[in-house]
Amino acid sequence: MRNQRCTARNKEQLLHQLDLVSFAAYDTLLYLDTHPDDEKACDYFREHNKMRRELLKEYADQYGPLTLDSMELSGACDSDWDWVMQPWPWEGSRKGGCC
Repeated sequence: MRNQRCTARNKEQLLHQLDLVSFAAYDTLLYLDTHPDDEKACDYFREHNKMRRELLKEYADQYGPLTLDSMELSGACDSDWDWVMQPWPWEGSRKGGCC
């Protein structure tokens, strides 16, 4: 039981970190719509977008693809279409979901 709690907590922390980095990247992207020549903002976006891709890959490697993009990052569906075989978020921790 203890290992399940640790795994779920790690999954939750990973999702939280992904939320933070994604928000920073998307918010910066909106800023860049009106300030396209701001080099610092461009660098900030590139850095956070790279971190987002790395987190998506880490999540997909451990728990299955979170987005369509992360299927390619992790190679989760290279041979078969097994996207639907991954646990759904509402299926609970017995199958690896977040509930």
